Amino acid sequence: MFVDYVEVEVAAGNGGHGCVSFRTEKFAPKGGPDGGDGGNGGSVVGVADEQLATLLDYRYRRRYQADNGRPGSGSLKTGKSGKDTILRLPVGTIIKDCETGQVIVDLNEPGATAVIARGGKGGYGNAHFKSPVNQTPRFAQEGQPGERRRISLELKLLADVGLVGLPNAGKSTILAAFSAARPKIAEYPFTTLVPNLGIVKLREFKSCVMADIPGLIEGASQGKGLGHQFLKHIQRTRLLVYVVDVNEPDVQEALDTLQEELDSFDSTLRDRSRLVTITKVDTISESDLKEVSKRLPDDYIYISAVTGRGAERFIGAIERELDKQRAERKAD
Repeated sequence: MFVDYVEVEVAAGNGGHGCVSFRTEKFAPKGGPDGGDGGNGGSVVGVADEQLATLLDYRYRRRYQADNGRPGSGSLKTGKSGKDTILRLPVGTIIKDCETGQVIVDLNEPGATAVIARGGKGGYGNAHFKSPVNQTPRFAQEGQPGERRRISLELKLLADVGLVGLPNAGKSTILAAFSAARPKIAEYPFTTLVPNLGIVKLREFKSCVMADIPGLIEGASQGKGLGHQFLKHIQRTRLLVYVVDVNEPDVQEALDTLQEELDSFDSTLRDRSRLVTITKVDTISESDLKEVSKRLPDDYIYISAVTGRGAERFIGAIERELDKQRAERKAD
């Protein structure tokens, strides 16, 4: 099951109390204070794990507690620090504080780590407070409480290429044809209910990550259909590939609908690199295909994921666009 949003409570451990103690050895009648410090409380730490692809585990467990620090003891012994609690999260997870709405961290790189709730500091023992004017302090410091907060975990997929289109436009078929991914494919709308990822080989030793985003409908930016639930996954893709069924009554109108919904959802997507792909060209005659192509721009790519027609041009266009973006990033 694909889960991309949950809310959980996290609590760091409290710091251990400092100790009030005095040396009592037989031959040290005036040994002085020897109370040790308390140990620090454990923290709650988020770690981006590239082996994970969903927040499913956090749907069934909603509270995470780190260990408390142990109190100090005599003979200047410091208490044991509490053990951290590690939250392993998919790469691309955004962690927010539910009360303030503030983003705590965006785990957008494999192995990225961040402290979500910091453990309390252990209190000082009475040995820490010894001074020339107070050689027998009879007090110690209490440990500080650990942070507690309610957080949201929101997963936004990271992909090089995002396939977007109306329901049943052929996005899943494209992903299955060009990668080892096996998304559900059927002849009815909304067969894809979760985003799917696949590794697409561009050439020897060169590949990209392609995401199949569930079908959008008019009004998706206002939450209709699958709405906001999956539109957010488009925000992380470097290249948008619009997928339009050649059998649409008006291909350009279908494309305009897609563009309007994406622009309404996030205006920054207007500047994102785009390719337009006309799919299922094997389902119409050559004469009908020529009539369709006359009404559309020359840079639209016509493909059939079933027969492989146009596959080389499709992959080549993706490779060139991604290479162009890499060159621009290096130049910056």
